[in-house]
Amino acid sequence: MPIRLVRNPRARRYILRLTADRIARVTIPRGGSAAEALRFVDRQKGWLEKQLQRSAERPSGSIPWGQGTEILLRGEPVKLEVVESGTRAVVRFGTIEAEVSLETADLRPQVLRELWRLAVSELTRRTLELAGQNGFVVNRVSVRNQRSRWGSCSRRGTISLNWRLIQVPEYVRDYIILHELAHRREMNHSRRFWRVVEDLCPDYQRAEEYLQKHSGLLR
Repeated sequence: MPIRLVRNPRARRYILRLTADRIARVTIPRGGSAAEALRFVDRQKGWLEKQLQRSAERPSGSIPWGQGTEILLRGEPVKLEVVESGTRAVVRFGTIEAEVSLETADLRPQVLRELWRLAVSELTRRTLELAGQNGFVVNRVSVRNQRSRWGSCSRRGTISLNWRLIQVPEYVRDYIILHELAHRREMNHSRRFWRVVEDLCPDYQRAEEYLQKHSGLLR
């Protein structure tokens, strides 16, 4: 297995991490040596074998996220950047930061957790803003992990939105929210419903084209 040695004068101990491209990355603390780093790796062979096994068993469609992985945030591609500081590290993407473990081989769980947190905050706030601007009453906003739809509206006034809307451009996000708000007047997809949508979002077809082009985001 390839081994990458990285010196970090702020680190207090040797730290081993298996990267997404299956490289054993060893952080050498201040006063440490390459020889001791290699001995440290040798003592951690059992841990590395388990991590490699988990990586091999991971479904082929679930590619691990690592340094430089590109994701979508508010419609713009951003790259993941891991920055170490002593015994902690953060992953940066766009203007967002999330704390991660130095031993983490796959950044996906931490990044998705942060994207979900952002989605709950931003989608809830924007839904209530658009509802107020257009005279709709919303009883509750729910952010969910739907696999086949971007949003839904219940007869009780609950607007449910897909957390992945944090990844699309703002005009697309607003269209989905307005689409679901339109169901507060028409609980169907009749011509009357689409007239309501067009009144609320005259450029909705542009957003529909984006969603069709990026339908893979739902998966």
